[in-house]
Amino acid sequence: MTTSGVPKSLTEKLDGVSRRDFMRITKQFGVTSTMLGLGTLAGAVTLPRLAEAANSTYKKRFKNKAKHTIKFGADGMNARVQSIEHSGALQFTQDIEERTDGAVRIEFLGSNQICGQLNCVKKTQQGIVDMYTSSTQNAAGGAPYYNVLDYAYAFPSRASMFHFFYHPTSNKILREGMRKRHKLEFLFTHCEMRGIMLGKGWQDKPTVKSVTELAGTKNRVTGTQLGRIAMNLMKLNPVPIAWEETLDGLKQGLVDGAETWSAAAAFANMAPVMSQDVNLDFFSGTQGTAMSTNVFDKLPGEIQDAVLESAYLTQVWVQGHHEAGLIQIVGNTNPQFPDTIYAKNGVRYAALTDAAKKEAEEMCSPEFQPKAWEQWRERLNKWSGGHDTYKEIYDCARQIPKDTHVVNVEPRRWWRT
Repeated sequence: MTTSGVPKSLTEKLDGVSRRDFMRITKQFGVTSTMLGLGTLAGAVTLPRLAEAANSTYKKRFKNKAKHTIKFGADGMNARVQSIEHSGALQFTQDIEERTDGAVRIEFLGSNQICGQLNCVKKTQQGIVDMYTSSTQNAAGGAPYYNVLDYAYAFPSRASMFHFFYHPTSNKILREGMRKRHKLEFLFTHCEMRGIMLGKGWQDKPTVKSVTELAGTKNRVTGTQLGRIAMNLMKLNPVPIAWEETLDGLKQGLVDGAETWSAAAAFANMAPVMSQDVNLDFFSGTQGTAMSTNVFDKLPGEIQDAVLESAYLTQVWVQGHHEAGLIQIVGNTNPQFPDTIYAKNGVRYAALTDAAKKEAEEMCSPEFQPKAWEQWRERLNKWSGGHDTYKEIYDCARQIPKDTHVVNVEPRRWWRT
């Protein structure tokens, strides 16, 4: 990382801008204005275009004096990553600043400048940053109630996930529990489902059609305890590996595969060392964004309303943009677009049939294997204030038809019951 806090991994992706020139622009206009400006650019990024975009963004952001400055620890997020995984961090930053006419200013600290996947949540709880984004599964190490999202096969589809996060049930089951237990105001999230990303050891093997074909393999797992329960039941031998070390683990063959979601594998440059993306879809993959309740509660009522409205608009933006990105940029479809990340790297999208997913569900879900889940289910129910967390999430997720397309899920403001 440079002394300006701008990592090489970001600047080396800008073909028309040297690292030194990028640093000079961030010094003049600030990292946040440069990141936001970069996010508005399409096509080749030249130095004049980037400087103009950063300058324009800077002028908009600083036309009025900020009344509230919020430090946003955005793990590895930056404009490049957000062009692959559309999880909304930069969109929220831009929208809340515009919505409040500059009364709120976000200090965007992405690209692992101040925190990463495993500790952004802890640094928010400690007051080092005011809000953060990271995988809820990795954040579960510091905020265990996040495990409530990770019951195996509680969600039958990505559409059902969006439906839940918009629904007042998410306010009751997820958000209220996060407020009470971890002092976090959960705002918005991207929605994918987690599968197994197989390394090159599976390059010459047939496309996986059943989870039983993966029995005995070793696979990286996140910080979620519930994910490990499901993987053990499916004989997938979970091996805890930090996100930052997962690429090397696959490259060196330390694990056969990695449990994650498609866009994460794509933005983390895993595709060159992958062979198959096996869409087990066995529990949620959520890059969630949350704010410290201590910070949120101190904001004036009209600013709190603005934060929620910006979070809602960002959730709607993510719903459309990320779904398109999975098809047009990542390549987790059959057949694939020829210029997707997966197609360029020869990664097969192993789309399991409904029958194959049902086979996996019967092996590992609380519906069919209740004994294995009793301890965590009781713990989460107690933390929630007595709700049957699995049943309420399960039922909410099935309020829409299973074949509902993500883009047809109706947005709603979850805090309005």
